[in-house]
Amino acid sequence: MLQNRTKSRLLPYLIVSPYLLHLVFFILFPVGFSILLTFHKWNIIAPMEFVGMDNFSRLIQDRLFWKAILNTLKFLLIHIPLQVLIALGLAYVLNEKLFMRGFFRASFFLPVVVSGVVVTILWQQLLGVETGLLNRMLTDLGFARVGWLTNPKIAMISIAIMATWKNVGLYVILFLVGLQAVPQSYYEAAKVEGASSWQQFRYITLPAINPTLFMVAILSTIGGFSLFIEPYIMTDGGPLNSTLSAMLYIYKQAFGYYHMGYSATLGLFFAVLIMLVVAVQKYTIEADE
Repeated sequence: MLQNRTKSRLLPYLIVSPYLLHLVFFILFPVGFSILLTFHKWNIIAPMEFVGMDNFSRLIQDRLFWKAILNTLKFLLIHIPLQVLIALGLAYVLNEKLFMRGFFRASFFLPVVVSGVVVTILWQQLLGVETGLLNRMLTDLGFARVGWLTNPKIAMISIAIMATWKNVGLYVILFLVGLQAVPQSYYEAAKVEGASSWQQFRYITLPAINPTLFMVAILSTIGGFSLFIEPYIMTDGGPLNSTLSAMLYIYKQAFGYYHMGYSATLGLFFAVLIMLVVAVQKYTIEADE
């Protein structure tokens, strides 16, 4: 009897042990070690050297890091509104009764499941200055070539458009779920009252999908802050560091220059910045309810 009681008490701990091990070794330990690194200088090979707050002082004076932050914010200002508007518009259309609606839904979602590296390489070929398909079409029409990835003024815009195309299918699906959850009786009652299509969308659809809108905005923000593959493959942060994202800069500090302590400091600051931006977004969206 005592043995059976012992087994019954241990069973819950055995069931959750895989998750606890994952939590300890893949979340708590890396986070704790990263915080420890912020107070040290370490290049992997030599022993750690305690430097106190030197890494934080360096962060404040690092102009290139602040430029990378501004580049990332510029990307977000382009990417998030573009992604939300396009995804909501496509979802609104695909929610109607269309011929081959299932095919179009799958087509828009297809880029999401394709490898990000493959998509980025394809877009790099598409936007090439000399041999890119887009510039070939422009020259055939009599226009000059455009430096989509070589002009500092438009390189980040090109990357934002590419990232939107890659990810918009996921948010189309999320918006579709939100739209299909809105009771049709609301629209029927609004039509009886003489409400226009815009009034139905403004006063019925938008308030009803507000939780979905909030989730899409948060996911887009976190994904945008994680911008790495696109500038790494397409421009390596150029031209003139105009597409150097914060994640790419942190990566270069860690695995390009082996400044592990400083890279951890940048990562910690960047994580706090993301949480602040998400908190502001949450407050803004909930205030509009």
